[in-house]
Amino acid sequence: MVLVDTGPLEEAHDNVSYHVRMKPAPVSTLSGNEQRHGHVIAAWKLAQSSPHTLRAYNRSMADFCSWLDARGMDLLTVKRPIVDGYRHTLAGLSPATVAARLAALSSFYRYAVSADAIRGGNPVELVKRPKVDADHSSTEGMTRDQAKALLEAARADGPRSHALVSLLLFTGIRLSEALNASTTDYGHDTGHRTLSIRRKGGKDGKVAVPAPAVEALNAYLETSGRELLAGAAVSGFPLFTTAKGRRWASSEAFRTVQRLARAAGIEGKISPHSLRHTFATLALGAGVALHDLQDSMGHADPRTTRRYDRARGSLAKAAGYDVAKSLA
Repeated sequence: MVLVDTGPLEEAHDNVSYHVRMKPAPVSTLSGNEQRHGHVIAAWKLAQSSPHTLRAYNRSMADFCSWLDARGMDLLTVKRPIVDGYRHTLAGLSPATVAARLAALSSFYRYAVSADAIRGGNPVELVKRPKVDADHSSTEGMTRDQAKALLEAARADGPRSHALVSLLLFTGIRLSEALNASTTDYGHDTGHRTLSIRRKGGKDGKVAVPAPAVEALNAYLETSGRELLAGAAVSGFPLFTTAKGRRWASSEAFRTVQRLARAAGIEGKISPHSLRHTFATLALGAGVALHDLQDSMGHADPRTTRRYDRARGSLAKAAGYDVAKSLA
C-alpha cells in the first residue's frame, strides 16, 4: 500500500506537537483496474447472453474495481484473502445482494482462468457466501384491491402507462421482457393473442395476453389487432417507445410504475417486479396449479414459483385432508 502525507498534524517542532496522518494514495482513474484490464473485462462481458445479467455484472465489477483501486490492488493478482476482505465490506447489504456480487466476481475469474489471463485459479471459488432462502421473496406484492387501484391510476395517466401496467399485471412478465419486445412479437397463436419474449437467460418464450391487456395494448398502439396477425406486420418497432420513437428506457418505466403506485395510494416499495409478484400470488390464490404458473412465469425451478404462494404452510391446505377424502 502506498502512503502519502496529508499534512503535518503531530511533529515535534519548537515545542509544538503535530500529528502526521497517513492515508492510501489515490489511484488515477486512467490507471484504474477497469482501464488497465479493460480488454479482459470486455471479453468477459461479451460472453454474457442476458442483458439483465450483464447490467448486474457491470455494477458488481465497477464496485469491486473501485474498492481495489482505492487500495492500490490489481484485479488480476487478487487472492482469496483479498476477496474475503471485500466480502466483509458488504455486510450491510442483503444476503441476496452479497451473493449476487460474489457470483459476478466468480464468473469473471472463471472466465479469466479459462482465457489464461490469471494463474492460480478462481480466488472467489471458496469464499463463503450467504445463504439465500429460495422459498422467500423480499419483493413487496399488492392485494387485489391495490392492483385494481394501480390499473385505474395507470388508465388515468395515459395509454402507454395503462398498456405497460396491464401487460405486466395480467401476464406476469418481467419489465425487461416487455420493454425488449417489438410490435412483430405481438400476434396470434391458435386463437390466443400472444407476445413472444426473450426470457431471463436468453431463452425464447411466448405468453398469452388476456383480454384486458389486449384492449390496453391495442389502444396504445392504435390498432384493432387484426394487422398484427402472425406474419402480417411489415416491420418491427419497439412495443413501448418514447414520444420520439425511441425504445422506452427501463429506468424511466421503473419510475413511472413507482409514480403510479403513489398516485394509487399504495404504500411501500412498489416496483415493476411487484406486479409480477402480484400476478403470481393472485394466480395461486385463484387455484392455478403450481406447475402451470411455473410455465407462465418461465421459472426453471419450482421453488422460485413457490415464493409467491402466501398460503403455503397453511394447515387448511394440508395434503392429509385430501387423502382422507379420497379414502373415505
